Amino acid sequence: MHKQEKLPEIRKTIVVDAPIEKVWKAVSTSEGIAAWWMANTFEPVLGKDFILHAGPYGDSPCKVTELDPPNCVGFDWDKGWHLTFELKSLEDGKTEFTLIHSGWSVENSKTREIMNEGWEKIVKEQLPKYIGA
Repeated sequence: MHKQEKLPEIRKTIVVDAPIEKVWKAVSTSEGIAAWWMANTFEPVLGKDFILHAGPYGDSPCKVTELDPPNCVGFDWDKGWHLTFELKSLEDGKTEFTLIHSGWSVENSKTREIMNEGWEKIVKEQLPKYIGA
């Protein structure tokens, strides 16, 4: 049997000048996620199905698989991807935010490259701008 080769996950970490509660609201509510990333029907309920409205790419089915407020939210996305948003409270009212996008196979290495560049801008520019940090 042919074993499918996996590519490394995409990982983006930033420190945001905002308390963890504010960052949590930005990454765990439908309104927050839509403001810095993508329109959606997300609800922070473990096991809940939702849709990411990916514009020209159509709608992607998702399911909430991890929920540990205000530290972690994760979900399965479309065909085999998994996204995790991890938060860690730091001193001086700052928050460390890490996005982990896993589930990459060699067949979609080009897509991974494009997504890696996209996440760079989204996590390091759009999210802090939305939070006001």
